[in-house]
Formats: sequence, structure tokens, C-alpha cells
Amino acid sequence: MSRIGRKPIEVPAGVKVAISPGAVQVTGPLGELSQVVPARMQVEQIEAEILVTRPTERGEDRALHGLTRTLIANMVEGVTSGYEKHLEIQGVGYRAQLKGSDLELAVGYSHTVLIKPRAGISFDVPIPTQIVVKGIDKQMVGQTAAEVRKVRPPEPYKGKGIRYRDELVRRKVGKRA
Repeated sequence: MSRIGRKPIEVPAGVKVAISPGAVQVTGPLGELSQVVPARMQVEQIEAEILVTRPTERGEDRALHGLTRTLIANMVEGVTSGYEKHLEIQGVGYRAQLKGSDLELAVGYSHTVLIKPRAGISFDVPIPTQIVVKGIDKQMVGQTAAEVRKVRPPEPYKGKGIRYRDELVRRKVGKRA
């Protein structure tokens, strides 16, 4: 077993980890997540730490080692503090609002666009031009935020559309007379 690249995952109090062959299940204050892990990677819990070790130094094993460790670390963080993606809407008359748990977008089409949240995902609209996607699964939060952005991606001439809060949209110069 290789011990190179050891970086244990700290397990906070109140989080329970169940390790079985080929799977890891993490339960915390916000919910429960499970992940299938490659059988070649050894996952063990030593007191308040989770340690992932790889069998060899081959490139494939090294890549799987990093992936497995990161997936488990994201699950632990998700069940303790959760994940959020912040989106901004720019454009005259563009706005968002909640209809129950669904997100309704008015972004320049002849109709409003209704987006239903997946299981474990919730939307928040603090002001009509901001959307917050929340959840405990990092991949699902990112995927849902990408689907909301895809409704009206930012265009390069006027910058109108839905963008991530820290996204930089490269602007183009329009026609010249």
C-alpha cells in the first residue's frame, strides 16, 4: 500500500461514516449521501479521520485516489454545511421569483420559464435579480445551477442574461458606423 500523498479527511462531530466494500455513506445534520468508490481504493476510518490509500503508483491508481478522496471530502462538507451557487440576472425586465418551491424566470421570452428543483435542491430568490441554488450534493447543485444559466446564457454584446455571481463575461464591440 502506498502512503504517498496521504491527506486524511477530518470528520466533524455529529457526522457518521459507514464504509462498506465499494461504497461510502455519510450522514450528518443536513442529510445523508452515499457514493460508490472504486474497489481498488482502500477507504478506512481511523478515529475522526477517513484515509484513502491506493494500491500502486500507476497513473490510473493515482487519479482514482485523488478522485475518491475528493468525492468523500465533498460528501462530508455537504452534510455539515451544504453547498450554494449564486446566479445573477442582468437585463431590463429580467427577473426571477419563487412559485412554491419552483423557480419562475422572466428572461425576455414570450412566456415565463418554470424550473422544478430536483430532490435535495432548493432555490432562494433574495431579490428578483439574484438566484441561490442550495443543496448538500455538490455535483447536483452545480448541475442545477448550470441548467438555470442555460435558460438565457449571458450574451457578449449587451451582457444580458443569467450568469454566475463571479463570472466575467467578455464583451464584444458592436457594429461601427
